Amino acid sequence: MSHYRTNLRDIEFNLFEVFGADDYLGSGPFAAVDGDQARMILSEMERFTRESSWAESFVESDRTPLELSPEGDITIPEGLDRALKDFYEAGWHLMPLPEHLGGYGAPPTIRWAGTELLAGGNATASLWPIGALMGNIVDKIGTEGQKTRFGLPMIERHWGGTMVLTEPDAGSDVGAGTTRATFVEEAGDDDLGAVYHLEGIKRFITSADAQTHENTIHLVLARPEGAGPGTKGLSLFIVPKRHVAADGTVGGRNGVRVSNLEKKMGIKGSATCELSLGQDGEPCVGYLAGNVHEGIAQMFLVIEYARMMVGTKAMATLSTGYLNALDYAKIRVQGADLTQAADKTAPKTEIINHPDVRRMLMEQKAHAEGMRALVMYAGWTQDQAVLAEDDQEEHERWIAREDLLLPLVKGYCSEKAYELLGTSLQVFGGSGYTQDYPIEQYIRDAKIDTLYEGTTAIQALDLLFRKIVRDQGATLTWVADQIRELVKAGSEQDTFATERARLGLALDDAQAHLGSMLTHAMASMDETKRTEVYKAGLHSTDFLHSLAEVVIAWLLLRHAEIAQDRLDADAPNDPLREEDREFYTGKVASARWFVRSALPKVGMRAAKAADEDGSLMDLPAGAF
Repeated sequence: MSHYRTNLRDIEFNLFEVFGADDYLGSGPFAAVDGDQARMILSEMERFTRESSWAESFVESDRTPLELSPEGDITIPEGLDRALKDFYEAGWHLMPLPEHLGGYGAPPTIRWAGTELLAGGNATASLWPIGALMGNIVDKIGTEGQKTRFGLPMIERHWGGTMVLTEPDAGSDVGAGTTRATFVEEAGDDDLGAVYHLEGIKRFITSADAQTHENTIHLVLARPEGAGPGTKGLSLFIVPKRHVAADGTVGGRNGVRVSNLEKKMGIKGSATCELSLGQDGEPCVGYLAGNVHEGIAQMFLVIEYARMMVGTKAMATLSTGYLNALDYAKIRVQGADLTQAADKTAPKTEIINHPDVRRMLMEQKAHAEGMRALVMYAGWTQDQAVLAEDDQEEHERWIAREDLLLPLVKGYCSEKAYELLGTSLQVFGGSGYTQDYPIEQYIRDAKIDTLYEGTTAIQALDLLFRKIVRDQGATLTWVADQIRELVKAGSEQDTFATERARLGLALDDAQAHLGSMLTHAMASMDETKRTEVYKAGLHSTDFLHSLAEVVIAWLLLRHAEIAQDRLDADAPNDPLREEDREFYTGKVASARWFVRSALPKVGMRAAKAADEDGSLMDLPAGAF
């Protein structure tokens, strides 16, 4: 039986009952996929990720070491190789792509729903087939020659692809990179862009090589000679593992080689590599992407996708972890019911009947569904941006809303998933600590999500200074207005009156928290008070958590309203199916629990921020 427990019902609830995707699928820019087709795609993908070699290779990918040859070729486990080939043969790599590249033309919401299924079924496997997505990036930023020579084969011939930023001494500080690009010649008639030779070492490069891929195309940030410091001086280069002739023939090796494989805590079947460029006597040839020096802007197309993917992966892992724990709690018999605890002859009961187990399960359920709601809401804003492409101002407003949500998706989902997977394991007791169940691997595979593509601290600073301060809070104000609309809604007999009031208080607390940080940040503009910015930095991650929880509570209350309407409409002459009745009852319960148990933390964090004196930053390092 597969380890993977999906929640396709909740995915479809978000798509069709909450966001009304049926209203715009099958028309305009999404004419290629209507509602029925979307349901069929997701149903088939759900079956693939749960029943095929995809989920079957989950354990083998973790316990069979990768092999690295002296030449820099990586051999991945046989089962993982088979899973990737089955993925390509089924055409799933085409699902996120536009029609002109042979893709399905599916909207972002469907793509992210598919990403959840793939990552939940096998997180390691989901990190490998990104070549098609990189091909789509090349199609957006490349010259015509680059699109033909590199972009299309990445899709049509299932080539691998990487994003190459990090360096051993730079880490998350991308602008500190020292990989050098030496100009060789201007673009020729082949329109492949100006040619450079790259020299340097890159680290923590994901999926840099596998026998599954005939070739791999690396998108590399490097600094051309004479370019300025920081990220603005970086350019993006297309670097093939093997040279590609004009007729598409894959030829000899380029001067780029996998020189080390990291030994990791989790995602062991994903090749996390050191990449050596121009270090072995063979020039590493790179082609200037788009033949323009706009490296960091071009790479951000990849970075933003990667951050959304990481948050989705984290949410998916918590969801299957929770559902595994739920299944176990329903069959594991241990201890008498608490009302009969003193009676040594009382029958034993399933652990789902114990209060503390129910508490743990509801905490997981509410967060897993809340984070799915957050991911799907971010995807829906991307849908709206596409729908508004003919109105530039409206399109840019939707892009700004998506940008605001991105650090919440990446930062909050990754942190809470890792935290609550420990709770999933707790439900299993000692059995969860063994490899008899998938939870211990889920935990190891999920920890990376708080680290790569920008740590949570980086996401928090991005949220504060790039997403809120930069537009003077205009986008955040729009989100707050949407939340206040729900707070003020409801009749005199409103069943959610208490929850609305608490959401309103939490929104006020989050805004007060932000106000405290902005006060400190503004004070630091005075040269004599530069250290005031520390006080903002001490509470930026807490603010990210609080804002995410306010948005999630809002979304879950929207879910609860819809679910309650469905329950209220249940009638003897038109009854709900039992599974639907249970589903909607669970949606109401999730919202109530989240508002009453998770949301109060927002006020506590705001109080801490208001009381901050900065003394922590005055401590000498030795005091730690």
